Parts: sequence; structure tokens; C-alpha cells
Amino acid sequence: MVIGVLVELSNKNIDKIFDYSVPGNLREFIKIGIRVVVPFRHQKIEGFVLEIKEKTDVSNLKDIIEIVDSEIILNDELLSLGKEIKKSTLSTLISCYQVMLPKALKAKHGVSINKKYDTYYCLNDDVKDLSLFKGSQAEIVNLCFTKGEVLKKDLKDISVSSLNTLIKKNILVEKICEHYRLSYSNSLSKKKELTEDQKKVVASVQAGHGVYLLHGVTGSGKTEVYMELIEHALLLGKSSIVLVPEISLTPQMVSRFQMRFGDKIAAIHSALSDGEKYDEWRRIVRGEAKIVIGARSAIFAPLNNIGMIIVDEEHSDSYKQDDSNPRYNAKDVAIIRGKYHNCPVVMGSATPSLEAYARAQKGVYKLLSLPNRVNGRSLPKVDIIDMNKEFKYSRGHFSRPLIEDINLALINHEQIILLLNRRGYASFVTCKSCGYTFKCPNCDITLTYHKASNTLRCHYCGYGEKVYEACPKCFEKALTDLGVGTEKVEEELNNLFPQARVLRMDFDTTSRKGSHEKMIEAFKNGEYDILLGTQIVAKGLDFENVTLVGVINADTSLNIPDFRSSENTFSLLAQVAGRSGRSQKNGKVIIQTFNPDHYAIEYTRKHDYIGFYNKEMTIRKELKYPPYYYICYIKVSSKDKDFLVTETGKIKRALVRNLDKTIILGPSPCTIFKLNNIYRYSIILKYKSDDNIREILNKIIEHYKVSQKIKIDIDFNPSHF
Repeated sequence: MVIGVLVELSNKNIDKIFDYSVPGNLREFIKIGIRVVVPFRHQKIEGFVLEIKEKTDVSNLKDIIEIVDSEIILNDELLSLGKEIKKSTLSTLISCYQVMLPKALKAKHGVSINKKYDTYYCLNDDVKDLSLFKGSQAEIVNLCFTKGEVLKKDLKDISVSSLNTLIKKNILVEKICEHYRLSYSNSLSKKKELTEDQKKVVASVQAGHGVYLLHGVTGSGKTEVYMELIEHALLLGKSSIVLVPEISLTPQMVSRFQMRFGDKIAAIHSALSDGEKYDEWRRIVRGEAKIVIGARSAIFAPLNNIGMIIVDEEHSDSYKQDDSNPRYNAKDVAIIRGKYHNCPVVMGSATPSLEAYARAQKGVYKLLSLPNRVNGRSLPKVDIIDMNKEFKYSRGHFSRPLIEDINLALINHEQIILLLNRRGYASFVTCKSCGYTFKCPNCDITLTYHKASNTLRCHYCGYGEKVYEACPKCFEKALTDLGVGTEKVEEELNNLFPQARVLRMDFDTTSRKGSHEKMIEAFKNGEYDILLGTQIVAKGLDFENVTLVGVINADTSLNIPDFRSSENTFSLLAQVAGRSGRSQKNGKVIIQTFNPDHYAIEYTRKHDYIGFYNKEMTIRKELKYPPYYYICYIKVSSKDKDFLVTETGKIKRALVRNLDKTIILGPSPCTIFKLNNIYRYSIILKYKSDDNIREILNKIIEHYKVSQKIKIDIDFNPSHF
């Protein structure tokens, strides 16, 4: 027997199948989709079995060393899916398979994740007369008789010596059972009565298949619709996937689904430990979990017979993997899996991406609508504060109207959410005397000041240093911090509202395991009055007592040099505005900005998604950007700046020769020219149809794959540049 093995090394030079022979004693255990250990060059390495055949043209075949898995790790669907992702992203095939698996199932390199076990005891079947036992022995025997199986720990709490005596006499029989690191309650709650709008949406999805775009205003009950659709899939004996964009949203979503479906759910996201991910993955494979909830990687859950795929907050750029290969979009993968299982894919949002809404307008997606909030309440009133006029009267970064409304909410024992999409204390530190600015030595970017730790940090490479008392260039004590981050605003809040309990939620405060969940639960329980955070507080969160939302600086995302900056600003503002007035109390939103007349802010004030969509589409068409054109972003990087410039010029000329129908921009330095001591140039392609673009780009990748001096990264339809 000969098998074709894809080894677990992500390198373009070995992105192919290698043949190995299988010793006779292992042949009956070989299956496509399992892992084996093979000799490769001068090492032992794991790989996936992708082919089984009787003969090969390769001479001097080596034997495989051992079989790793008794069960299939990658089923036929996932094997096929990996090949599609490889083709669309120009990545190595093994990287496409590795992204599907928890760390415990990737090449271990000496790391092992153990399963957890519990020891139970039950009565031997031969034990008939319980009256023979006295004292603590009787207590143990009676407990085992009543419960059937009892944890060893619980029996030891009664009496260790009595337990050991009963075990020696064979009165108790030991059972060792695996237990999972995560547990889910089975205390189910009643489902809510659907509104007429919700019933129409549910009926439409249940009547067909394909891709649906659910445009529902904030608070319109999209989650309740998702649960109704999933319950229907369960009744048909089918499983479901629910994607959410942020880790911070997962605990609330998991909690709501757990109350409805109990332990039928499994959670997959990056906040879980490796062991927890491994356990959840095995629960899914074993069919114990029928509903998988999680962030981007949850789309690869190894479910069979999928009946429903939900993509919540579909506008979020979190669904696109931009930082490593394969650069896939979970929404695209959801559509591929939906076609494979012939099941509906429902993408929901209050602010759909322009690409999704354009497809719905064309009939590629089926458009569904939830135009009203479930409680009949109107959307919150939005006030725009022109900080050009208000700035001289403001206290710190708070305008007079925002201060007044925060005070009023505090008096009424109501809660407030404040958004500032920049963490840290200040954007940078500079010298007022000579103009020196602290920059990262590894990256072409200023360091962010964090007052709590009195450090300057690079948010890209992680470099940090202590703050100097004097300028290192002119030696004057003239250092000052400029810009603002959540840490500084928290300090201002504590000074302005000393009676308020402030909770800051950003990357710095939520890096510990479980911190998101604890913070959300604490705020929900009324332990804090004000929730201050970055964009993680803007989406999906549902708090009944929040009546005021304040945006400290709406221009933060508006000034980013990206063609999607207006769309991202509108989406962020509309989403955070939707956190206000979601229950019985009226809501209000205050947006502070230096650009009050910008259309993204004006349409937010009116809660007018369609108006924004039409305006932005006009601009996109004129500038030849998505959804009218596809985009491909080519990033070329090297430690040698001169070599980089030369080779990037060669790549541009090759593209011009071969892609006559494509608009080619660049090469030009990336926004952050140097990152981790590596220089970066970019080329942007705009095109109407694929034609031979992937073929040409693949040839360029092949040309440079042996070079150690240069790296080519290709990103189709990037979420940002």
C-alpha cells in the first residue's frame, strides 16, 4: 500500500504530496484524513494522508513511522474546502488545513495536550444488603446506591479510610470517565414570542436556501430569529454554526444560546485555552454538540449535516484574516459550506457591508428586513456636538452637553457607555523644546504612552521602554503627551464624576482569560455606572439600563487613510448608538466630532443606512473601489531596503506586461513603512473580473519562493490596507 502525505511544513517549496509505503501491520488502520508520522529529510514529522493507492513511480519509498489518529481528523468536506481556500488565497495547502484545527491537532513539536479524567465509584452488582454497613461506610454505600455513580472526591470528603476499605473489599467498583474543561447548564428558559416582522423573516428562510442578508435595526431581535431558525434545524436532525465578530460578544451569545439549548452548544474562540479548544472540538466531532458558536475560526467546525449557518454583525472586518496565511474571509467560507450542505446562510447586521447590500440589491443574496425594535421603542435621539465650537468650553475631552447628560443619567441611576477607539493614555510623547518624538526602533511609528505602567509601547511589535524625565535629544525637561486614549479618558472621568463607578474595557484590561465575560457580567449586574471602551463595546452588547451613549471622538476612524474609513465610521457610530435605550427607557446618543458635516456622521444622526449606502456607493463607483471593482493588495517586504525597491519595480513591470485590463497602483511604501525592522512596499490591483490574475500572481510567488531576502504576501479583497 502506498499513501500520499502532505507534511506539516508550510513552505511553498514543499507544498505537494509525498509518497510513502505502509508496513503490513498498519495497513488496516490507514484512512484518508488521518495523521501519520513520516521520515522527512533528517527529521520525523506529522502529515495528513490525502491519497491511498497501490503503486507509485517513486523509487526507494520510505515507510511511515506510525499512525497518530484512530479517527479521521479532516473529513471529505474539510479536505475539499482546504483546496478551495488554497486556490482562492494562493496559500500553501497545509496552512489551509492547519487553520481548521485546534492547536492540539497540529504538529506538536513536543507539546502535548492531555485529556482530563474524573474517577467515579459505583456499587458492585453483587452488593444486595445495605444494612451490613455501618457509620461512614454506610453513608458511602447509600450515596452510591442513590446516585449510581459518585465522584471519588465527594466520597473522600466523607471518609478516606472507609472509601479505601470498601474498594479493597470490592464493594465499590472504579470507573474513570473523561470530563470536558467547559461545562454548560441544562436549565433551559422559555423562548420569547416572535413579533410579526420576526415571523416573516423566519418563514422566508425556512422556505428556501442560499444566502440571506438580514438588515435589522439595533434592538430588532435578530438573535431571537437566529435561535428560532436553529431550533428548526435541530428538529430536522441538523447542526448549526453561529459566527460572531468579537471575542467580547461570545460570552453573551453563548449565555443566551445556553439558556435556550443547554449543552447542545459548543464555543470556539481565541480566548479559550488550548485544552478547552481541544475538548470543544472533540465534543463536536463526537456529535455531542450540535450548535457551534464562536469567532472567525468557528466556521471550520467539523460538523456533519449542517442545516443553518448564521453570520452575525456581517459587516465586521474581524471575519477577514489579514495578518497571516491563508488570508481567508469566514463569510466566503460560510457560503462554500452552505452550498455543500444545501443549507441557508443568514448574514445579519444593522449596518450591512456595502458589498453585501449591493449583492442583495442585485438579487445575489435574498434581502430580509427587521425595521423596528422589538419593544416598539424608537431608535435613540442622536445629538452631534461640534467640537470646533465647543472645544474652548470643554473640560478635558468632555463637552458641556455630554457632562450634563452623564450627570443626569447618574442621578437617575442609569448606565452610560462611552466609546473612544484608541487605547493607552496618549497617542505619543514629544518634546516641546526641540520637537523630538519617541518612535519605535523597530517600526516606523510613534510609541503610545501608557500612564498606569509609565511606559511607552509599540502596539505593533510589542517594544516598550520607560518614560524619560528629560528629552534624550536636548536634555530639557519639556516632555508632553499629545492625543488621547481610553486610559486618559478614564482619569478624566474619575476627576469629573468622582461618585461614578467606571469600568474600562480595552485590550489592556481584557488580556487576561475570562476578563471579557467578568466585565460584561459586572456591568450588566449594575456594579458599574460607566463602561468606557474601544470598539469592543460597540457591537452586540445588550444592557437594559443603558440610556446614554457618548462618542468621545468620532473622527478617530474617519481619519484613517483607507477607502473604507467612512463606511467603518458610520458602522461603528450606528452600532454603538444602538446600545442605548434597548429596554423600556428612552435612549440618547451624543457624538463629539470636529467634522459635524461629514456625511457618515450626518447619516448616523438620522439612523439612515440607505442614505449613507447611496452616498458612499456614488463615491466608490467614481473612484473604482468595491463593490464596483475587486481589490488585490500585494505586500512586498525585505530587510534590505534597496533590494526591496529594485524587486518591487520588477514585480510592477511584470504585472503591467501581463494584466492589461487591470488598474495597477504603486509600488509605494506601506502606511507603516518599517515594521519589526522589515521594510514594506505595496501594490494595489483593481479589476472587474479575475481572468488570469491568480495565475500571474502565482508565477510571481513561485519566482521568489526560494529567496530568503524577500517575502510576497497576497491579500484578495482586504478589509484594510
